[in-house]
Amino acid sequence: MPSHPCPRIGVLGAGAWGTALANLAAQPRAKTTEPRVLIWARDPAHVAEMTAAGANARYLPGVPMRPNVTPVADPAILTGAEFVLAAVPAQVMRQVLQVFAPYIGGDAPIILCAKGIEHATGKFLSEVARDVLPGNPRAILSGPSFAKEVAQGLPAAVTLAAFDGSLAAAIAGRLAAPSFRLYSSSDVRGVEVGGAAKNVLAIASGIAAGRGLGASAAASLIARGFAELNRFGKAQGAMPETLMGLSGLGDLVLTCTSPLSRNYSLGFALGRGTTLADALEHSGLCEGTSTCGVLLSLAKAKGIEMPVTAAVDAVLSEKITIGDAIAELLARPHKAEFVGEA
Repeated sequence: MPSHPCPRIGVLGAGAWGTALANLAAQPRAKTTEPRVLIWARDPAHVAEMTAAGANARYLPGVPMRPNVTPVADPAILTGAEFVLAAVPAQVMRQVLQVFAPYIGGDAPIILCAKGIEHATGKFLSEVARDVLPGNPRAILSGPSFAKEVAQGLPAAVTLAAFDGSLAAAIAGRLAAPSFRLYSSSDVRGVEVGGAAKNVLAIASGIAAGRGLGASAAASLIARGFAELNRFGKAQGAMPETLMGLSGLGDLVLTCTSPLSRNYSLGFALGRGTTLADALEHSGLCEGTSTCGVLLSLAKAKGIEMPVTAAVDAVLSEKITIGDAIAELLARPHKAEFVGEA
């Protein structure tokens, strides 16, 4: 990773997570020049608002941006960035990277900070980035973290994975803060699987909570959901340790238990009887709704059974009611909990 006298770091996406990451990247580091962080938003009016207020009132109110964070609307301004944090939603990642491809240097690492699978192609985000920027090193940042809490300085720990483990460690060192701990990894696919699958399973957990199924059902659903995530991840070549770690089990537990999760909140509203259209309008962007169908298709292609994911997909596509989905899951034939058990 190149080093400049005054490092320039690009952040694509001025939502809550992008803003929180920009503030983290802008923190002063020992023995290095304070970096200049450029945070891009596609709406010039939003850029003007952030510039005038010194904060992102639309998506992260009450959290001042650091003085060395500069909102920008022109992609060309990011030319020469040392590395780029891509914090736009998974389903527009390809489109945004294509816009910036002419301006991002060939040796600048791209750190993908969204969680999902591209619905149109069935590709993981590292594959999307390879399609658009084939010469740039790629990394994935994922784990149990809410933008609001990270921005407020509450403790969090996440995983940063790159195909080159030394690059992952270097980037992790650049983004770490006293309250934001990063663990490096070379298991890119494992980290991607955890981030994508947990959003779908969080919808299921939210439905169960909204339906009032109780704490026992909630715990059982998380455990069986993790079994699905684990089976799928192993079929994709993920390391078991990654799936058991922060970006797998850790993120799953957080997203399946907190109303701060948009996917959980969407499921909760559905469980209470809200229509899908109204639930989406209230919850905002929910990556799990776009990922669910393609996750299930990828699982079927490898012969992986994912009954909870299948139930969520059927509910979202309005093929069955929530009541029928619950009944079908409970009526599944008896089986051993683990493969190979008598």
